[in-house]
Amino acid sequence: MYEPGIIKKLDEEVVNRIAAGEIVQRPANALKELIENSLDARSTNIIITVKAGGLKYLQIQDNGTGIRHDNLDIVCERFTTSKLSQYEDLQAISTYGFRGEALASISHIAHLTILTKTASDKCAYKASYENGKLKGPIKPCAGNNGTQITVEDLFYNVLARKRALRSPNEEYTHIMEVVGGYAIHNSHVGFTLKKFGENTDIKTPIKSSVIDNVRIIHGNSIARELLEMEVKDPTLKMSVHGYITNVNYSHKKGAMLLFINHRLVDSPTIRKAVDSVYATYLPKNAHSYVYLSLELDPKNVDVNVHPTKHEVQFLYEEQIIDRIKTAIETKLLSCNSSRVMYTQARLPGATMVDEIVRKTTDGAKVYAKDLVRVDSDTQKIDKFFRVANKQTDRPQTNKTDLTKDYIAVIDDASDRNELDRRKETNRTTNTEANVPMDVDIFEENNEPTNKEITTPRFVFEDEDHLNDIENSVKEPNKTNNINTEPNNKNPIDLIDLESPSKEPNNKNPKDMDYLDSSLVSEPNKNNYPKHNWKSVAVENENISYIDPKESFKTRTFKYERVETKLTSVKQLRYRVENTCSMNLREILANLIFIACIDCNRSLIQHSTKLYLCETSRLTEELFYETILYDFQNLGLIKLSNPLPLEELFVLGLRAQEDEWNPELGDMRELSQQMVELLVSKRAMLLEYFSLEVTSQGELAALPLLVDGHTPFMGALPTYLVRLVTEVNWDSEKECFDTFSRQTAIFYSQPNPDTLEDIVKSEMWKQEHIIFPAIRRNFLPPTSFVSNGAILQIASLADLYKVFERC
Repeated sequence: MYEPGIIKKLDEEVVNRIAAGEIVQRPANALKELIENSLDARSTNIIITVKAGGLKYLQIQDNGTGIRHDNLDIVCERFTTSKLSQYEDLQAISTYGFRGEALASISHIAHLTILTKTASDKCAYKASYENGKLKGPIKPCAGNNGTQITVEDLFYNVLARKRALRSPNEEYTHIMEVVGGYAIHNSHVGFTLKKFGENTDIKTPIKSSVIDNVRIIHGNSIARELLEMEVKDPTLKMSVHGYITNVNYSHKKGAMLLFINHRLVDSPTIRKAVDSVYATYLPKNAHSYVYLSLELDPKNVDVNVHPTKHEVQFLYEEQIIDRIKTAIETKLLSCNSSRVMYTQARLPGATMVDEIVRKTTDGAKVYAKDLVRVDSDTQKIDKFFRVANKQTDRPQTNKTDLTKDYIAVIDDASDRNELDRRKETNRTTNTEANVPMDVDIFEENNEPTNKEITTPRFVFEDEDHLNDIENSVKEPNKTNNINTEPNNKNPIDLIDLESPSKEPNNKNPKDMDYLDSSLVSEPNKNNYPKHNWKSVAVENENISYIDPKESFKTRTFKYERVETKLTSVKQLRYRVENTCSMNLREILANLIFIACIDCNRSLIQHSTKLYLCETSRLTEELFYETILYDFQNLGLIKLSNPLPLEELFVLGLRAQEDEWNPELGDMRELSQQMVELLVSKRAMLLEYFSLEVTSQGELAALPLLVDGHTPFMGALPTYLVRLVTEVNWDSEKECFDTFSRQTAIFYSQPNPDTLEDIVKSEMWKQEHIIFPAIRRNFLPPTSFVSNGAILQIASLADLYKVFERC
């Protein structure tokens, strides 16, 4: 028959070793307790040195308040602490430690040495401990303010625990996790971790930030994807601050740093809740990186539920977790439209991987709500609006072929030395154009060669005046021919500009010959390469990814450009960059052009959202920024025959005849004064803006802002008048700003003609010239967010929600 055992009181040394085994399970646990003591001592710099994974040597040094030398004799005894005096204090504990067991437990399973100095002590004091007792007398020595604790031969008397531990490298990995977690949470404290005699593995600066420390510890791949989140709930007496990775980042392991009242803990329920939110967005078995710092009312938290304080319990757990889930889901939904895929450039000579990609992606299921159209030829909006081709019946008459009428465009990417030479010699010769249009081009030998150049038709609102000009031009001379060749190209059509109900006025042709032969025709269907303009569009511009950070200020050039050193121009550029909306830049940099509603409105797509754009506003801002960033480097639109500024000013003033104030005097005299102003500024206009005015008061060239784009010339007279009246010529910065703005307004005006060919030409220009330029360089101002320039009108995700409810 068995006898019952005898209950005896355990020896104190046995009790302490058992307690030590519960608190210090591995070197990382010991280090965690020591780091918390350093943080409680208000340390701002903590240095940790490790040897053999912390089993052989573990040292932590801080610059905190230190330990009083008269407390060193009891500092390693159990239940000795400076942070708690009675049990009620535990209800509002705000420090990491409170039981006074950490140093006692470590001293029972390792050799412990403490070197400490307070600010009031004249020297430091050193003491060694074994089994919670002083090993020898306390010795004064030299030292810095703070405490240095050295732990040697950890688990030397607990061989079973020491053998159960794995390799030193794995223990060092656990130590790095602990140090990294506290370094991220306490970003104001500098942490240094290194192996004994080796280089530093972790080093964070003092007064750093959470994102910077994440970048140092985990790398930029996580730091660049972090989203800041913050939740406050007075009802639950809870506040949450943290950083979570967006849907661009995923990893097979993932990581979650959870601090509750600044204490590093693990909560399986919170971890599971966070994973359930990310499961909607990340691939299967992929996880995120999450750092959360919860601050709860200390009265609602029980920190004394685990020997290592690795777990805590708190009230209202379900409600708090629901608030956290909702906050994370809202944050992820708000960033879902900015998902980015990073690609690696293919090295020279590497084999194509298209087949491999096709094999791995063909079998993947893609949901309809995630589809994004990237081919401009598929499902274009024009497909749903089939319009029969209508031939307009127009009388066929002899049309004058003005052999001297041409506009030569000097491209921004052409030879800059040639451009400088032309500026110095008042541009007596013309360069071939890069843009198609059906007129005759004269070379330097004055022999006509048939070239194609595209430019808007020159139209004036003053029909009577224009008819007189036409009559004077139609007088036979050596340079004017009658075009009788039957070809597909339209000659210059002056009859289109006439009013059939009015007869030409008999006025002196000498007063009207200023337009001589500067009228050019708008290209019609036959000017385009046989309907290819519908498909060539967005092959490269629409589907190639453009980094939103690329814009005017990041461009590179293959030719030498004039460096702008004017402070006023640099200030205007800085204002543009400072007011840029990066969210809109992301949308416009990777837009997919859908269609033109009319000449002033267009539809674009970004990701799964559809936007309505006010094209005229976008174009005006684009041209304004182009003038600032291409200052002194603009190309030229050379006029074949210079236009008299005085007559242009008269036309511009007549356009506002209803608002004319007789007190201003005669229009002709006022026009002469305007001409004198521009002539006096002609050197500056040519050098800075490529606007060429001759000394005789004639307009010889206009600036080329975007390749392939020429302004609507019908607005030229009004533009010139506004240059004189609206530009502040007295202040350098204001002059450049207002001149650029008025020029941008002029260049952004579409041709108001409602002819089908004209409308198609304007829409073609927007799709193939304006919007590609917007994608490459445009910096949209933040005002576009609120003034209706860009409006979101549909979202595929929202539409699917509507369909699901139907």
